[in-house]
This record gives sequence, C-alpha cells and structure tokens, in this order.
Amino acid sequence: MPAPSPFSMPTAIPHYPDKALFFVGGGAVRQWEYNGWKRESMSWKESCYIHGGLSGPGQVVYAGPDAEAFLASVFVNNFSKFAVGTAKHAIALSEEGLITAHGVLQRLADDRFRLFVSGPWSLYRHSLGGFDVRQEVENNFLFQIAGPTSLQTLEAATGESLRDVNFLRFRDTKVNGHVVQILRVGMAGTLAYELHGPADIGPEVFDAVYRAGEPFGIERLGWQTFPVNHVEGGFPQLFWTFTSGLYDDPGYLAFADANPHMWWGLPEFVGSVDPADHRARYRTPVEVGWQRSVRLDHDFVGRTAVERELAAPQRTVVTLEWNPEDVIDIYASHFRPGEEYKYLEIPGSPAHRKTYAHADRVLKDGREIGVSSGTIYSYYFRGVISMATIDIDQACLGNEVVVLWGDHGGRMKQVRARIARFPYLAEGRNQAIDVSATVPGT
Repeated sequence: MPAPSPFSMPTAIPHYPDKALFFVGGGAVRQWEYNGWKRESMSWKESCYIHGGLSGPGQVVYAGPDAEAFLASVFVNNFSKFAVGTAKHAIALSEEGLITAHGVLQRLADDRFRLFVSGPWSLYRHSLGGFDVRQEVENNFLFQIAGPTSLQTLEAATGESLRDVNFLRFRDTKVNGHVVQILRVGMAGTLAYELHGPADIGPEVFDAVYRAGEPFGIERLGWQTFPVNHVEGGFPQLFWTFTSGLYDDPGYLAFADANPHMWWGLPEFVGSVDPADHRARYRTPVEVGWQRSVRLDHDFVGRTAVERELAAPQRTVVTLEWNPEDVIDIYASHFRPGEEYKYLEIPGSPAHRKTYAHADRVLKDGREIGVSSGTIYSYYFRGVISMATIDIDQACLGNEVVVLWGDHGGRMKQVRARIARFPYLAEGRNQAIDVSATVPGT
C-alpha cells in the first residue's frame, strides 16, 4: 500500500517507500522509477501501465453563459458539434500561431467545461475579461491506464463492463466504492483510458487499480520512462519535444509577473541550436501534424497566422532513427582521453528531471533543414529515435540526414539518422480499436 509522503507532493500521487528514486521539480515530487525502465517501457506494447504524474491542481473548470464563447476564442478546435459527454484535444496559440498550450477539454454540460493539464495560458486569457465565465481551479488525480490489457484491468477494478466508453467519451464508474470518472483517451497511440477524481482518494484508487491489473501484467510507469511513450507513439508534448510559445508573449509575461503562483518558470534551453533561438523550440499545429484539429469557422487567437501557414506549409513532423554506430561512439567518448560528447541518457535524453527546451540541428548536405528533439532510447525497438520537424521536401522515408548532438558552444557529434515512419509505433492505434467486440490482449 502507498504510504504517506514525506514530500510536499499533491495527495493524489501515491508514495511507495520501497521504490527509492523520486523526481523533484516544480514544487512537487514524482516517482522516478518502479520496477525498472525496461519493464515499464514494454508495458504499453505488451500489457498496460498506470501513471499518475499529471495529477494535482492542473484542472480548470469554465462555467457560465459565455463559457463556450470564451473557450472558442482561445482554442483552434470546432465547438459547434461539441456534445455533452465528449472530449477533444484542445490546442491554443499565440498571435504568431505558435502553440502555447494543449490539453484535453471535456464538455460537462451546455455551459460547463473542464480543461486538463493545459497550463496557465487559459488563465491569462480569462484575466483579460470580456466574457461572462467563471474559472475554478481543481485539485484532482489524473491516472492514465494504457496498453492492450488496460480495458481488462479497468473492468476488473470497477466490476462492470466499460465497452460503451468510446474514444473521447467519458462517464462515471466506481473504484473501491468511490465514484470516479473514466475517459477513453490516449494520445500516444495504444488503447488507453484516464481516471479522474478528488485528490484525497487518489492513492487508494491508484493502488486498487494496480492490484486489479496485476493478473494482466500492469506496471506502474515512472516519470523517467513516461516521455518514451510520446516519442514512440508520435504525440508531440510540451517540455519534451517542444516548448510553449507563451514565453515570448508580452501580455502573458506581464500577467506572470503579477501572478507568480501561475508562472511556468523559464525552461533550460539546451541542444545544439543556439539558446537565443527560441523559435527553434516552438511549434505550430502544422509543424507537429495537428492541422486537422484546426477549424477556421470561428475567431481565435492566432487564426490569421495559422490560416496563412495552412495555405503554404513549410515543415512537418517525422521520426528519426539514429545510426547505432554513432550512438555507440557517443558512449565510447566517455572512455577516451579528452573532451567527451554530451551524454545521451537512457531511456530519455536530456533527462526528464526538469523543464527543458531541447533543440538539435538537423542537416542535409551541410544545410539546416529542421530541428530534432525528444531523443529517447526505445528498448522495444532496440534503437535511439527522436521526433523532428523538418522541411516538407526532405520528409521522405529513408532520407539520410545528420543530427548535431551536443549543447551549443560545446563539442558536437555528427549523428547519422534516417527519416522513418511517423508515428513510429504504428500498430494497435487507439482510435481504430473496437472494444465492443474484442479486447486486445485476450
């Protein structure tokens, strides 16, 4: 059973004292590793995992007569067909068309919405006024249960059939006698669900789901291995494969100075791209492959910029497979005299211990054609891969490029890489699974 935490972590996150490694950042604590990163990284392909790292006071409810109008002004998505009981991946932009925030948005009622893990951008936009909408910050647990045996695990934990919960749909269920909400979502690819509820029952619910999933091979997923999920599954993520465009927005920066408790501290700008080049760390919806979510049927922040880009897109997102010999040479440099190459963390690099804005230069015949980030080692695929945004005319399968690995001003390693499929984990995609008839893993 989880024990009371000795740290100032949100109560939603259980603490297992027999697992010694913890991640401390942003005033909270996260379990770094449970049963080893290899087992954890195999879970969403072979069984399932439960992850609680996104729990805490990160959910915001918007309610009132103008709730829909306010959210439509912030997010690029369509709202005219947004039914009660459904959810969507909501994307917000700066005036320059750069992604400032993204998260899951639920419609709870005609005039009531809940936004998950989207950061302070919507709080800033709400502070500007102009809409009759209330804003309520909640402290809930958010547990992700993903992988081919996730449905079997959750049906065992709830004691009922959950086959009626389709993709981006949610309803209430019970775990250990507690009413919780279940949502079918999983942007990183495989069959996946989330459980939501009050933070104070979080550790009990987490432990109950874990016990129910043990016959189905469940693993507890630590913060160290969590980013591997996104790179394998082809889901770009803030502070891993790109960073938020809000850092260069003057209005937001003034809001942050006045509200330091709502401030996302400046990330550490790392990688072979000059730290002064913030744009290399930012992304547009087109650059990460999210253009299908953009609906030009309403006015929203950044509409002019994204409409211009949709008419003439310049870059797109791909997976890069790194040459194994060059990767081995990075490690070999640490056993030779002289300056070594920047260490490549396993399974994720730079290590996901704090907020990073990571960007490495991608070259073709000496010419810069894009940016690589989110570099990980995939134990499942037995190789190093990264997510890259590159010029569209270079985004053809098998194209050979070079990644400059290192931090600006330091020693650089030219790593040969090959453009591969995106998403890299192509089989068992969540949206395509019909759970009404069969369940993967049975």
